[in-house]
Amino acid sequence: MDTRAVTLGFAVLALVAQVGSAAVVLAHLSGRGPQLRRRVGRYSLAAAAVVAWTATIGSLYLSEVADFPPCRLCWFQRTAMYPLAVVLGVAAVRRDQSARLYGAVLAGLGAPISIWHLFVERFPNLEGSSCDPLNPCSIIWVEHFSYVTIPAMALSGFALILALLSLSPIPSSAATPSEPT
Repeated sequence: MDTRAVTLGFAVLALVAQVGSAAVVLAHLSGRGPQLRRRVGRYSLAAAAVVAWTATIGSLYLSEVADFPPCRLCWFQRTAMYPLAVVLGVAAVRRDQSARLYGAVLAGLGAPISIWHLFVERFPNLEGSSCDPLNPCSIIWVEHFSYVTIPAMALSGFALILALLSLSPIPSSAATPSEPT
């Protein structure tokens, strides 16, 4: 399959993730977060796992099939996304809502790296000595819709995972404080 077609598919998924993330944020801001949690909360952990697995497969496709060598910032983003696929996948199978904290921490670490990577792409003078001069972080391998690049796709995944985890039901032991004995 053509790399351009595959990356376009991933870019469309990134747009869907951005719309979904914005919808969840707007629901929370408008006070409809609890209502949305009641409707979709039980599926949100599994959906977050699907997002993490899709992002993981996408990044592996880009490096192993499309032959786009990951830069240093891409590796840091992968360091957050790959464990998310495992943690959220296992949590979804076990229906372990307590894993949402671990997922939120990993996604919360990956998102700022993606944001910084976006800045480095747009302003290459920000690229410091930590980036490999032979494989700089400022290279834009893919760009769709005039802004969706590889770090934008990663950020979209991290944002949607955070949004979905915010809808995940709160474990009952964490929902109410324990009584003193």
